[in-house]
Amino acid sequence: MSEKETIKINVEDLTLIFGKRKQEALVLLKKGVSKEEILKKTKCTVGVNRANFEISEGEIFVIMGLSGSGKSTLIRCLNRLNEPTAGKVFINGHDITRESNKELLETRRTEMSMVFQKFGLLPHRTILENAAFGLEIRGEKKELRDERAQNALETVGLKGYENQFPSEMSGGMQQRVGLARALANEPEVLLMDEAFSALDPLIKSDMQDELLQIQNKLHKTIVFITHDLDEAIKIGDRIAIMKDGVIEQIGTAEEILTNPASSYIEAFVEKVDRKNIITAETLMFRKSTIVQLKKDGPSGVIRKMRSVGLDVLPVEDENKRFLGYVWLQDLLALVEEKKTSIHEVLKTNVPSVYKHYTVEDMLPLISGIKYPLAVVEEESGRLLGLVSQTSLIIESTRFGKKEVDQLIEIANEI
Repeated sequence: MSEKETIKINVEDLTLIFGKRKQEALVLLKKGVSKEEILKKTKCTVGVNRANFEISEGEIFVIMGLSGSGKSTLIRCLNRLNEPTAGKVFINGHDITRESNKELLETRRTEMSMVFQKFGLLPHRTILENAAFGLEIRGEKKELRDERAQNALETVGLKGYENQFPSEMSGGMQQRVGLARALANEPEVLLMDEAFSALDPLIKSDMQDELLQIQNKLHKTIVFITHDLDEAIKIGDRIAIMKDGVIEQIGTAEEILTNPASSYIEAFVEKVDRKNIITAETLMFRKSTIVQLKKDGPSGVIRKMRSVGLDVLPVEDENKRFLGYVWLQDLLALVEEKKTSIHEVLKTNVPSVYKHYTVEDMLPLISGIKYPLAVVEEESGRLLGLVSQTSLIIESTRFGKKEVDQLIEIANEI
């Protein structure tokens, strides 16, 4: 997380315990007693166990886990629908766990809105009236609330449906109304608790796309709860994975897939299709030996190749911009001809990629070539590193290195 980013939500040691002997259970929890032992000794259930995280302004932060992991319990602590047993929740720098009921009501009305799994629409009110309901509760004048509700409906793609009733709309459209109702309040923070999980797969995918489009325009801070890892990967800037009330790991999808923090996380993500997630930045190895076009002659480059055991090396200009590759067999011919420049054997018609390119993006580029892909800076063209064919095939097939080397050897012989 960049130092320049504004922290919108800060959660410190947030704990929620259900049961009559909460304080006794809290003492045991702080001593490291397990959730199971606490239940046995106090008949209390630990819903959230000392959660710590920060969410930046404009970030989509996904909290995910299986049923019973504590994810929905946690998000309801963020607006105190669930009253935390211990810990702090800061929204815009103020601790809402210390707010009075009146202050908390004002925070809910002005700083955050929530979208639930069940749409909760009022059946005898029009779509416009449903979208304006939160503003009505807040006491806004009808002209203002209708204007904001209309704008929110247009944002979620429901312009023209203002006078229809919920029963006349599909499940996906009803969820759009629920989202419009939350947006009409113009919240800084949007809490979404399994908002799309009741929808059919195609409608669910459409709503995910819609949310991302809305986020591109509005840049809200969104906390999104899901049990679906594919959904978390698709929409989340960062993901927190929970198990038994504990946050096991927080990171980007790529960080979690490439460096799982526990065997649980590793098992959780092992069946994920990584091709559209893993990027060149993760796979590239740093350039250890490089050829300088104006500085290095054929004999010097051959010595470099021998020192690293390679027959092809990347070439840079004096500004460290990637130019292409030179091959051993071409250099040997230059030495035999007693030439001192490598210009004429430099192959420049080679693909290069940027660090955000995914495995899916890069796979077509390695067809028919026998050298790594160069990763370059977008603006300067400077060489950042190289991505080997082996690492790309491992990521796309999940074969081990030995099997991949055999595949490449067979392909090169064809």
